Amino acid sequence: MVWSGIIFLMMGIAMLSGCTGSGEKRSLTVAGSTTVQPIAASAAEEFMKKNPDVIISVQGGGSGTGIKMVAEGSADIGDSSRELKDTEKTEHPDLKPYAIAADGIAVVVHPSNSLGDLTKQQVRDIFAGKIKNFKEVGGPDREIMVIIREEGSGTRSTFEELVMKKGKVANAADALQKPSNGAVKAAVAGNENAIGYIGLGYVDETVKALKIDGVAPSIATIKSGDYPISRKLYMITKGEATGLKKEFIDFVLSDEGQQIVEKAGFIRVT
Repeated sequence: MVWSGIIFLMMGIAMLSGCTGSGEKRSLTVAGSTTVQPIAASAAEEFMKKNPDVIISVQGGGSGTGIKMVAEGSADIGDSSRELKDTEKTEHPDLKPYAIAADGIAVVVHPSNSLGDLTKQQVRDIFAGKIKNFKEVGGPDREIMVIIREEGSGTRSTFEELVMKKGKVANAADALQKPSNGAVKAAVAGNENAIGYIGLGYVDETVKALKIDGVAPSIATIKSGDYPISRKLYMITKGEATGLKKEFIDFVLSDEGQQIVEKAGFIRVT
């Protein structure tokens, strides 16, 4: 009777422990690039459907913020729309980037703008403030309002790397800075004088994407390497991704995850 009581008690404890364990949630914090954010958010939603015990928080803030947060441990995964800078690699040699998508940066104007094509040099001169009216490059007689991303943005960093001679050519002193791709798009869509740059996945009918050196930004031209302003998108961890971090990144790189990448308007890498 005593032994039976002990066995029954042990079984009860085991069952209770199992219920408690199954009720525990695993959590993951993802932060950084607003370009990568739509991919991360959609992937997180699908991943949580498949794994009810997981809670994933996704937030923006820019690539620099995401890299800083993962380096200091306040985020599990940092989203970045640029490669790690040499200074970041030196200060945080344990950061590990995983390329999860490819993207092009589109130079956009208001849909009413008749301008259709610019050379990379013309783009550089416009964003440096040397060209101040669209008529100087074959467009309408409108004074140009330059709109750029804020300091720390991966999109801005990549644009400066690929267009502004690695940042050696300064942006126009009176350029209007915006905190996200969506904010740049909204500003251009609401101003006939505006020109800005956004990730290809953000281009829609509210803005007009220009050809650069005769090549339109598209999935095909970015894959072929013909479009001159393109980049990789990354998820970054501190050290090799393990546990839930690895599970989530592996999901993003799976066929289902890469379909999410394509639905968001970006280019798959696997």
